[in-house]
Amino acid sequence: MRMKPQYVFVIAVFAVVAVYFIVRSLFGLASGSDTARAKPNQPPAIPSVQAKLSPEVIRPYEVVVRGRTQATRSVVVRSETAGVVAQAPVLQGGAVAQGAVLCRLAVDARQAAVDQARANLRSNQLTQQGNLELQKKGFRSATQVLQSQASLDAATAAVRATEIALAQVNIRAPFAGVFDHRDAEVGTYLSPGQPCGTVIELNPLLVVGDVPETEAAKLKVGALATARLVSGQMLSGRIRYVAHDADPQTRTYHLEVAVANPGMAVRSGLSADVHIGAGAGPAHLIPLSALVLDSAGRQGVRTVGEGERVAFNPVTVVSETPEGVWVSGLTGAVRLITVGQSFVADGQKVRVALAR
Repeated sequence: MRMKPQYVFVIAVFAVVAVYFIVRSLFGLASGSDTARAKPNQPPAIPSVQAKLSPEVIRPYEVVVRGRTQATRSVVVRSETAGVVAQAPVLQGGAVAQGAVLCRLAVDARQAAVDQARANLRSNQLTQQGNLELQKKGFRSATQVLQSQASLDAATAAVRATEIALAQVNIRAPFAGVFDHRDAEVGTYLSPGQPCGTVIELNPLLVVGDVPETEAAKLKVGALATARLVSGQMLSGRIRYVAHDADPQTRTYHLEVAVANPGMAVRSGLSADVHIGAGAGPAHLIPLSALVLDSAGRQGVRTVGEGERVAFNPVTVVSETPEGVWVSGLTGAVRLITVGQSFVADGQKVRVALAR
């Protein structure tokens, strides 16, 4: 029986494919094996990197701390005696001089007590004067004179006590500053120890912050510091305090910078970036992209050393600028890998091309 032409065509195609795979299995694998055996004998390809020469320069070190402005002192001024507030001369939020009256209590009978004590003092003075005259004539003994002198001293002390009690009706500002908050209005009855209001000192002003333990040793009392407020205003001053005991929760050290604030124009509680001079030392300016991490998680850069081999160098970022980052930890001029640093390992030989 004669086969149809289409069947003949299909059988022919199948035969050609089968012959191809048979020939490939006989000759192709052997050729591939020879190639595979030949590859280990070929030298591995040397990776290429781009590097640039980074010189060493002496640069001032800065410690940057995020902080805030704070009043130098804040005191709740309290009454020392009991009484009703009769006057409140200073408005809340107003500037006050040292000794300014913030609350004045009603005098009541305090003035009468002073007048009575003074009258008693004059009586004892006359008595003592007479006893001294009589003693000269032999009509008074030394004991009698001493007794009258004791009465005179007691009367003098009583006058002083009543005068102090009278003066205590005036509750005064302990220092120059701002009467920031009033607690007692006219008509309020104050017992001893109850508050009239709060006075804060704003000149000088403090800029406070918390320094990481890695930076605390670089800061010294008296070092110059500059604070940039959120408004862009700049304040200059010096460190007046660096804590010696770290906060147990954050492991940071409290810092205080005293700055001049004439006119008390800068308020307390404003955010600020504090830049503090911490000496000078060798540094290198590198691109931010050149920073890498090694297997231990240390931050550093990769450089090309002798024999065109890669080396990892741990570094510390000193400051950041639009041109790049300044780092410490490198010595002398180095060939810094700027392209390909993430694809090479320590000790690996590379081909170096100049960075563009």
